[in-house]
Amino acid sequence: MDEREKLRKFRELDDAFADALAALDSGQAPRDMPTVMSAQARREAEQRDQQEAFERRVNALMQEYQQSSESVSLLMRTLQALGKIA
Repeated sequence: MDEREKLRKFRELDDAFADALAALDSGQAPRDMPTVMSAQARREAEQRDQQEAFERRVNALMQEYQQSSESVSLLMRTLQALGKIA
């Protein structure tokens, strides 16, 4: 294992340890051994959380403005075609 890989693994371990300590301080983690997520797992969990929050916001707006999923889908495709969104 080269030095960069060792340093990367140490940083991940350090991040996980800091997260575990913060969770213990906030009282969110159980008193027994906490489950620690890798940096990659944390990023994936954050992406899922962001996706779910986005979907909730879109659904709330659809209900507020009484728009169907088809009209929102058409709007998104149009914005993509115009280069307004990725």
